[in-house]
Amino acid sequence: MKYVLFMTLLLMVACQGGDGTVPVRVKQTTSEDTLIQGNRHAVKLEDRDILLFLERIGARTQKTPRGIHVQLLRDLPGTTAATEQWAKVNYRMELLNGDTAYSSPSGSPESFLIERDDVESGLHEGIQFLSPGDSAMIVIPSYRAHGLIGDMDKVPMRSTVVYYIGLVNVSDGR
Repeated sequence: MKYVLFMTLLLMVACQGGDGTVPVRVKQTTSEDTLIQGNRHAVKLEDRDILLFLERIGARTQKTPRGIHVQLLRDLPGTTAATEQWAKVNYRMELLNGDTAYSSPSGSPESFLIERDDVESGLHEGIQFLSPGDSAMIVIPSYRAHGLIGDMDKVPMRSTVVYYIGLVNVSDGR
């Protein structure tokens, strides 16, 4: 019994600092934790900016689980575009301030392979809401568009992009 009491007393003394206080372990934050928190904050701010933009223009969009906002402007009956189909589109891409960054040449639709070509991941997702003849506004947050650095040309870093897009047709071959 004396041994158990002695060991308990010894453990209590060993767990205390030299001044009689119990040391407190503080979780160290790493630079990775700081970056993650900073990015979460940036996403929240961007989401707020998108909602303010949509409110300002009076848009009623459907938000996808991955953060894309889609509003069909013309909705015709038909089968929607799908993965690995070629989508032929007319488009205008703007920034939230209304500046046009890119657009398809007048009368010359452009094509891309859905879920395979090198276009914004948000555009791959958004185009799949459209059937041939449909048009839509697709708002894509920066993390699904051009990311942290933009496109190094007309899209600044961390920019939300807005597509006004019309799906001319879809096909299984180019």
